[in-house]
Amino acid sequence: MPADSFAMTTPSEPTRSSAIECLAPARVNLLGEHTDYSGGLVLPMAIPFFTRAAIRPRMDGRYSFASEQFPGGPTLDPEDRSAARGEWSDYPIGVLRQLQSRGVELPSFDLRLSGNVPLAAGLSSSASVEVASAMAMLALTRATLTIEEIAVLCRRAENEYVGSPCGIMDQFVIVAARSGHALLLDTRTLVHEDLPMKKGELEETQIVICNSMVKHSVATGEYGMRRRESEEGQAVLVSRFGIRDLGDATLEQLEAVRSRISEAAFRRCRHIITENARVREAKDAMNAGDPVAFGKLMRGSHTSQRDDFQCSCEEIDFLVEAAAALPGCFGARLTGGGFGGCTVNLVRRDDAEAFRSALTASYQQRFHITAETYLCEAADGAWRHNAEWFGTAAGAQ
Repeated sequence: MPADSFAMTTPSEPTRSSAIECLAPARVNLLGEHTDYSGGLVLPMAIPFFTRAAIRPRMDGRYSFASEQFPGGPTLDPEDRSAARGEWSDYPIGVLRQLQSRGVELPSFDLRLSGNVPLAAGLSSSASVEVASAMAMLALTRATLTIEEIAVLCRRAENEYVGSPCGIMDQFVIVAARSGHALLLDTRTLVHEDLPMKKGELEETQIVICNSMVKHSVATGEYGMRRRESEEGQAVLVSRFGIRDLGDATLEQLEAVRSRISEAAFRRCRHIITENARVREAKDAMNAGDPVAFGKLMRGSHTSQRDDFQCSCEEIDFLVEAAAALPGCFGARLTGGGFGGCTVNLVRRDDAEAFRSALTASYQQRFHITAETYLCEAADGAWRHNAEWFGTAAGAQ
């Protein structure tokens, strides 16, 4: 479904029958994987797949949730504080809980979700739902939060209600992204900078996402284990050197404490430290408009994820290696949490169509799986898509 099939409503005072519609994009991470829960750097961009949240008032004092993609949906009393159900509705309900905890007075509503974000692909369908839901609820109340507040609120919804130990990257870029740019985010301070995707020779490139169509069952448990192993090493580094987190750590410091941590913790931390360094180098490459340098960093990132963080899999490794051998490919890597999902590829624009055809053909031949590919430009975040609901400040960010 094309992005332009999602039309915004005209701002007006909501009535019983009218609906406010808010959009939130998906995202792909170009560099900076598994760094966002340890004070590190990330470099994602929003992509033109969207979740649409349509919200309208209702008269009975209750909150209703529905989705065009999933059957059923709960209707809750305002006093309801029940635990997560393990269903799609946990994401918008988690947002509702966070707004209630902030003292935002939410009138009774019907919330209906729709969209075209690929599910279980590592493109942040869950964060897209959270942000779209938050924007819709805020628009209904005419309440205003900052970009930082919305992103943190949505991340807390996923951490505290859904129970997923994600970092801040997904929610932040989905709120704050700017068309034509990737977003360099310091996940500790939330200081962020827009970096150009269309400068120098980068202007002649295309981001091609390849969805492997696999998600291995180990993903949830292994993700949590990788995070715990990272935190094991981080705790020793903080104690030994007085740093704040892995975002400040160096390889020399890590080597100095190697005997005090497990081999797994050492490797996870080595990935994070080197990945932060790659993001810093990527800023220079993007400002220079240099796709060759950027592609080299992508390849290094995948090697580190495969060997040190150990979150890749056979299908993803094949896609990365096959992409690297195709004409016009500067770099390829696993993107997202890992154990399946998507690769992100930086490809010369003139070669993009041939690249996607050749990559999917080789993958089909090897695994008998039909991969999906998406040619993407960097899109605006939810704040700009819904600027009319949040005044001129939204457009000024």
